[in-house]
Amino acid sequence: MDVYLIDGTYELFRHFFAVPSVKDAMGREVGAARAVVNSVRGMIDRGATHLGVATDRVIESFRNDLYSGYKTGEGVPPELYSQFPVLEDSLEAMGVVLWPMVEFEADDALASAAIKAAKDPQVDRVLICTPDKDLGQCVSGTRIVQLHRRTQVILDEAAIVAKFGVPPKSIPDYLALVGDSADGFPGVKGWGKKAAASTLSVYPHLEQIPKDWKEWPPSIRNARPLAETLFASWDDALLFLRLATLRTDVPVFDTVEDLRFG
Repeated sequence: MDVYLIDGTYELFRHFFAVPSVKDAMGREVGAARAVVNSVRGMIDRGATHLGVATDRVIESFRNDLYSGYKTGEGVPPELYSQFPVLEDSLEAMGVVLWPMVEFEADDALASAAIKAAKDPQVDRVLICTPDKDLGQCVSGTRIVQLHRRTQVILDEAAIVAKFGVPPKSIPDYLALVGDSADGFPGVKGWGKKAAASTLSVYPHLEQIPKDWKEWPPSIRNARPLAETLFASWDDALLFLRLATLRTDVPVFDTVEDLRFG
């Protein structure tokens, strides 16, 4: 069987800016929520049997306590934010397993569900349905993959390496260095995508990078300024690493059969 894990927050945002406004009998905006429900129903009609949807019931999470600049709900249109409970109620009423996150983020629920589902020998493949870069850290071979539902592009481990220049296990370190504007942390000054990829291809994790730039291989260009800026901002780099590392201990389900639709 295939297991589909859907980023409900991303889907709601995507549809909000793509579909016309629709009001229900009470005058509430429901166009995006209805579109997401119909999209999930379409997956089921096309044969998906096991699936779960994660949402951010509140935009903030424990990461906001770690870093004041982390993303918040500020600037989210009220007519979009008000559709989260509409979407959640509709999915639950339809019989879809839902993980509405408060302390954690939807991405943490997806990561936890992916790791747990992949341990079940009955599962052929786990598809994490989101384009978010941070979920790339959960990809494993061709067993756990990312599915971009809008484009139907599937990213397995080889595709993650081709896209970022590092394996999935190094994605949190990569994001710590280059930053993640979607999540609100800037990365380390002077570190771009090429520098991060070339360094992490030799030292997969930040803690493995030698403090003495002279120990770095010649393949890493501008080693001295990179080392100087990294270790001058070491505490920030470790904080960004913690922000970028998804939790995999969120309670999601007992067995994969809990995800069977209906």
